[in-house]
Amino acid sequence: MKIFTKSLLIFFIITNGLNADLIKPKPNLKPFDVLLIQLNSLKSNDSPYVDAGIEQTWEFAHPNNKLITGPLDKFKKMIYSENYQILINHESSAVEILKETNNLSIYKVFILSNNKKKYYYIWQVEKVLADGNFKNCWMTSNVSNPKYLGEVI
Repeated sequence: MKIFTKSLLIFFIITNGLNADLIKPKPNLKPFDVLLIQLNSLKSNDSPYVDAGIEQTWEFAHPNNKLITGPLDKFKKMIYSENYQILINHESSAVEILKETNNLSIYKVFILSNNKKKYYYIWQVEKVLADGNFKNCWMTSNVSNPKYLGEVI
């Protein structure tokens, strides 16, 4: 719980200081910070402008992931697909840490969608090891398809 509270505080400090600017990957951001930035951005996808949350999420897509998901326009289409639109403007999320190593963190992310259905994703965040602009930055390398858990009554 300490990690979650500390990371949430860091997230709000970062986002309040940047206003409408997108947060960029930096080596000082921890993997859990990256996950929270992406989840909270998708939760408020259209703030401060339409698809700002998707664009913020794209900023933290691992370079190897971007090779598969394509440019931003293709990534947006993927997020609006059946498997990932659940994340857009979701009501809430909860995170369980499954694995943490020096270069890889894997989380089970529980989502309550805006239509009161529960799902979970396996979300993988990896440190970029290759030389370049993102060396030593934590970025999302994989997000599973959702697993349906039922409806909230």
